[in-house]
Amino acid sequence: MNGLRVIPAWRHGQERLYVSRADGRNIAWYDREAARINLLSEEEREEVLRTLGPFLTGPVTVGPPPVPTPAELARLTLHPDDDLAPNRPAEALIVSLDRDPGPPHRLRPDPRRRALAAEQAVGEALDRLDGAGWHALHSIPLPGGDRIHHLAIGPGGLFAVHTLYARKQRVTVADPMVTLGRRDPQRLLRRVRADADRASYALTAEVHPVLAVYAATEVAVTAPLREVRVLKDTEVDGLSRTGGVLKPADVEALHAMARDRGTWTRV
Repeated sequence: MNGLRVIPAWRHGQERLYVSRADGRNIAWYDREAARINLLSEEEREEVLRTLGPFLTGPVTVGPPPVPTPAELARLTLHPDDDLAPNRPAEALIVSLDRDPGPPHRLRPDPRRRALAAEQAVGEALDRLDGAGWHALHSIPLPGGDRIHHLAIGPGGLFAVHTLYARKQRVTVADPMVTLGRRDPQRLLRRVRADADRASYALTAEVHPVLAVYAATEVAVTAPLREVRVLKDTEVDGLSRTGGVLKPADVEALHAMARDRGTWTRV
C-alpha cells in the first residue's frame, strides 16, 4: 500500500478524481472528460498511475497541469462583484421580483413575470450550448438602466439576444416594427440592433442582433431583414450549428472580457 487515496470531486460541473496523500495534500488529479492526469510531482508518477489504474476509462495523457491561459488568469483576478458569469437567466427580473413582488391580487398579470418566463426559457437554451464550445452571459447591465438580455459567444461569433414574450400570440415583423397580436406595432428591432451595437463597441468585435420570440403561435416576417435574426425560442439552439468565425482561444478571450462588469460601463 502506498498510502494514496482517490477522492472524487466536482469542479465547474465536471467530475475530477483527486489523488491525495495520507496528510490530505493533493498530488494529482484525473480529468475524465479531458482524458488527462495532471501531476504535481513527477517523482510520484508511477504510484499515481497505479492508484488511478482501476478508475481509468481509456488512454490518458499524463503531465504537469497546463499553464493557465490569459483568459483564465483574468477570471481568477476578477472581483466576485464584477463577475457577470454567475448571473442566472433573467437575473435582473429575479432580483426585482424578490425586492418588490407586487400586490398578491392583480387585475392583470405582472409583466415582469411574463418577461421572466421568456428570458429564462431562452437563457436556459443558450446555457445548453456550453458543451459545443459556447458561453452565455445574462442580464448584462448597461449605463442608463438598460441591459442586454443575453450574450452568446461561440465558434459562430457573438450574438446579443433580446427576448419577447408572445405566448399564444401571432407575431408580425416588418422591419423595424414588431406587432404582437392585435397590439400597436413597436419599433423593437431598433432596440435589438442598438443592444448589439453597444456590445460591439464594448468588446471591439462584431456582435449580431437576435430577437428571440417566446411561445408564439406564429412568427411572420414580411420582408428580408437587415442584419437582425428573428428566432423562436425553440430555434435558439440552432446558433450552435454556426461556426468558422472564432477560434476557441478567441471565444475564451472575449468571454473573459464580456464577463467583467467594467467592460460595459462606458457604452
